[in-house]
Parts: sequence; structure tokens; C-alpha cells
Amino acid sequence: GASDTAPAAAAGNTSPANDTTTPPAADTPTAPAAARPPSGAEPVAGTDYIDIPGGQPFQPTNGKIEVAEVFGYVCPACARFQPQIGPWKAGLPSDVHFVYVPAMFGGPWDDYARAFYAAEALGVQEKTHEALYKAIHVDVTLKGERGRDSVQDIAGFYAKYGVDPKQFADTMGSFAVSSKTNRAKQFAVRSGVTGTPSLIVNGKYLVKGKNYDDILGIADHLIARERAALAK
Repeated sequence: GASDTAPAAAAGNTSPANDTTTPPAADTPTAPAAARPPSGAEPVAGTDYIDIPGGQPFQPTNGKIEVAEVFGYVCPACARFQPQIGPWKAGLPSDVHFVYVPAMFGGPWDDYARAFYAAEALGVQEKTHEALYKAIHVDVTLKGERGRDSVQDIAGFYAKYGVDPKQFADTMGSFAVSSKTNRAKQFAVRSGVTGTPSLIVNGKYLVKGKNYDDILGIADHLIARERAALAK
């Protein structure tokens, strides 16, 4: 077909099936990645995902489909999910906006949610994301849920990435960070999140799934569904 000559075909030659299943309305030639055709069966409401009544995206962005990951740095399952969701996130097409939403389940969860927003404010969140999972779950240099890391312990971790530890600790305790963690908590409650990691597509669908591959496959289908709805 004509799509064989699309510039995206050269970059995406790891999956030649893309050529035949690319929707004709691919009018975003500047997209860093072509929209992936979802594989597997169409997801079923109630089994593969839950409809969120009156659901709204966490950070509505015009013309973009949001994928929110409700996660916790102290959560072992989130640490195990990261090697899969990291590359998946990196390969998302330009019409998908990915956002991390730290879970506020109390205790160390809340401390690390504040750390997430402090890191974001100080410009080090992306570059420390995987390293913080590693510090808690692999290197065990931070306690996570196995105890309670002090604000100073947490700030000390981020200091290795060029952040002033006192500034980091102050930012963790700031009003701006508190209002962000409150919003994150409200979003998770409103979306019916009871555990982590949880993916929410466009504020409308809470993804279930039997394993991590399944979760990402269901998310791909729901992204495609939202893309079709936006195109109407």
C-alpha cells in the first residue's frame, strides 16, 4: 500500500505488520513514533478495564490522550513494572501524554509522593525515576516500606543528582508540593485506584489486566479507542 513509503516505516521496521494496519488518517508525519496498532482481542469492560463514571484526565491537554500511571516508589510491583513501562512510555506516539501520579497511601508512600513533586519542581524527576526504584528495591540504600526514610535521607539521595539537599527538603514541605499531592490523592480516589501500579487512560478507564504485558496491551487498545473518538 501507499503507507509503505511513509517515513515512519523506515524507523519502525522491527514490526513490518505496521504497514498494513496503519490507519489511513495518519496525518502527523512529525510524530516520533507511529501509532502502534493494538494486538490481541478488544478489551472487555469489567474484565480488562473499569469505566470510571464522569472520569477526567489528571492533566487535560488539548487534543492529546492521557495515560496516567498511579505508582509508588516504595511499591515492589511498581519497581518490577518499570523495565516494561519505561520503554513503552518512550515509544508512545506524539498524541499521547504520559503522566506519573504518585499514590498517597500514607506513611512512606506520602513522603515519596512529596519527593516526586519536589524532584519535578527542581528538574530532576525524569533522570532519577529509575535510580530511586533501584536505591529502594535493589541496592537497599533507602528503606522504602521496610521502615521510614527521613526527609534528610530522601534529600540525600537527590543530592547525588546536583540538587541542594536543604532546598530539596524545603521543597518537599512546601505548599506547592502539598497542593500537588492533594490533587494526586483526589485523582486516585476518584478513579477507583485500590493498588499500584494502575494505568488510567484519558481519565475514563482504569486498566486491569492479568500481568504487565496484558496491562500495556489493554492500554494500547484503549488509546486507539480514544484516538478514534477524537477523530470524529
